[in-house]
Amino acid sequence: MPTKGPLLRLVVAWATVTVFLFAGPAIATNESLWVAIGVFAWLLSVILWAAFGVVHEAETLAERLGEPYGTLVLTLSIVVIEVALIGAVMLDVDGAPTLGRDTMFAVLMIVLNGVVGLGLLVGGLRHHQQRYNLRGASAYLSVIIPLSMIALVLPNFTASTSVGTLSSLQAAFFSLFTIVLYGLFLWLQTGRHRGFFEDEDDADPAVASAPQAPPQGSLAVNVALLLANILPIVILSKSTAKLMDRGIEAMGAPAALGGILIAIIVFLPEGISALRAVAANQLTRAVNLCLGAAASTLGLTVPAVLVIGLMTKHAVVLGVSPANTVLLAVTLMLSTLTFTGGRTSMLEGTVHLSMFFVFLVLVFSP
Repeated sequence: MPTKGPLLRLVVAWATVTVFLFAGPAIATNESLWVAIGVFAWLLSVILWAAFGVVHEAETLAERLGEPYGTLVLTLSIVVIEVALIGAVMLDVDGAPTLGRDTMFAVLMIVLNGVVGLGLLVGGLRHHQQRYNLRGASAYLSVIIPLSMIALVLPNFTASTSVGTLSSLQAAFFSLFTIVLYGLFLWLQTGRHRGFFEDEDDADPAVASAPQAPPQGSLAVNVALLLANILPIVILSKSTAKLMDRGIEAMGAPAALGGILIAIIVFLPEGISALRAVAANQLTRAVNLCLGAAASTLGLTVPAVLVIGLMTKHAVVLGVSPANTVLLAVTLMLSTLTFTGGRTSMLEGTVHLSMFFVFLVLVFSP
């Protein structure tokens, strides 16, 4: 059963859901900007609090299931939240043709440069050099590189439609291809090549035979609590997206800021979990969280965005700008260099962080 803290979180989240189910339209149409800012701050706080609850329950499941299942549950839960937030905006009357692209690109930059850079910097300061399972990182990158280029770069060079978009035939086949590739990756990750995503120290008989405290509660309760924390986020996503879009328009901020905010909302708890793993010298788990988030975002969010576009007849712009294409290519090359040595240091972390700051500059000064 949930303790006092998690129980309070669920009560607040579901109470907010109840309020917005009955009074949501009236709140959303209130003309006062300050009211909108206050309501958005409240919704954002509730969503982040519930997201931390998702991470907590997923980590509890991770203790039960072990790697890579625990990390997989967490990353898939986060992707559900991401798709819900993106879909809430895309299904709006006006639509948002670039939101899916902006969110996916922001996730890649935040994960591969921001969190990885900060994690390697902190890990280097604390542990000098850290080891990880090289085979798992290589497997993730072998999926991330083609999926990111097909989703975010190739649409700029196709001739069937305008720049940055895909034809209906291309969208359908690319979605199918992406799902099949990611599904095959998950099958290998949880089956034949499961050892690629486990800490190599776990193979040590002395470590494997060490006594561990049994997790509390039943598996069914953990799954129910995970769903109870995810559902309020999904339900509140439409109201949050509307207020966010209104605020960005009122401030005259770049449209890409919406994608960045969604990326921060969905990945902040998971990013904190990854940084905690780095601090505890569990770099393999941190790599699984970061690269797994990037792979799942591309493997599941891209098909979801394209399917929503096909169903609603809304245009979906996936191709990134020339400057962001260069930034993405450099990030992928840098990630390949970082995760091909088996050990990391502060130098790699500093370089990744510099690329993250370049990304932030380009958002506000393209």
